[in-house]
Amino acid sequence: MLIESVPNYSEGRRLEVVDRLAAAVESTPGAYLLDRTSDASHNRSVLTMAGEAAAVEAALEATLAEAIASIAMEAHSGEHPRIGGVDVIPFVPLGSTTIDDAIDLAKRFGARIADRFEIPVYLYARAASRPDRVRLADVRRGGYEGVRDDLLAGVADRAPDFGPSRTHPRAGAVAVGARPFLIAWNINLDTNDVEVAKRIARRVRESGGGLPAVQGNGFFIEELDAAQVSMNLLDFQATPMWRVWDEVARLAAEEGVAPKESELIGLAPQAAFDAVAAHAGVGAGADTEARFAAAASFLRLRDADPLMVLEQRLALARAAARSDAAPASGESR
Repeated sequence: MLIESVPNYSEGRRLEVVDRLAAAVESTPGAYLLDRTSDASHNRSVLTMAGEAAAVEAALEATLAEAIASIAMEAHSGEHPRIGGVDVIPFVPLGSTTIDDAIDLAKRFGARIADRFEIPVYLYARAASRPDRVRLADVRRGGYEGVRDDLLAGVADRAPDFGPSRTHPRAGAVAVGARPFLIAWNINLDTNDVEVAKRIARRVRESGGGLPAVQGNGFFIEELDAAQVSMNLLDFQATPMWRVWDEVARLAAEEGVAPKESELIGLAPQAAFDAVAAHAGVGAGADTEARFAAAASFLRLRDADPLMVLEQRLALARAAARSDAAPASGESR
């Protein structure tokens, strides 16, 4: 059962901590670390891993242990909403794995880590146990402090799906779910006015009457001195990246500004880039590098690299693992 997971950690400034989180994945046999991204303003890091389900689970548990030792939520601050040191753990089906397989896995894993680490676990997305927990934003309502205080006050609708009815003294809480592939993608504007980004985000996201399967918020990114429309694309086939770019550009023009660049957080499937390339006039007959280059140019993708394509990154990781495992000349005799 091939699974991808894209856990988000509430640490993006102490890179030595992120190094240890990444090392926990890389040292787990059968788990492949495909990407890591850290953001100091958000104080958040994202790891992308894939492999057989058992290996991915083992790697995730190893990172949970490291996060609990290294991240104290009472001292945490950052732009991004969060409820715990390991804020969210999604399971994404790959290959022949079904979404039902991923749902079952999320429920089993959530129950296990709640028991092992004595941490409250909230099921979300396709694994949600109740309608008001499907959206991650609803699970995160009030952030870490809100969850902590509601549990202390005994607010009934904040009781977790698994684990104690109190936050972990260091790690807070964690959301565990199952979902189709999500593209985490930001568009940076040529203004530092965060209110502009927030207005655009409200209009572009589905909950504000905007594009289907799009979540969004506006932030100020200090190191770029730029306002940012930060988005999750929950279904890139329903709403392709090119359509989101065009809509943000249209809304920005109404504000008297323009998109400057975009940045991908983690990876995206080849099909997502192919849709952008086709919109830009590059057909399926072109090779994969040409299609990626056309998509990256259209989206003004910062630090564009063909290894941002999930399939290419996974193939490279598997090839490297096979090479490392191959016996040296003469050893097989």
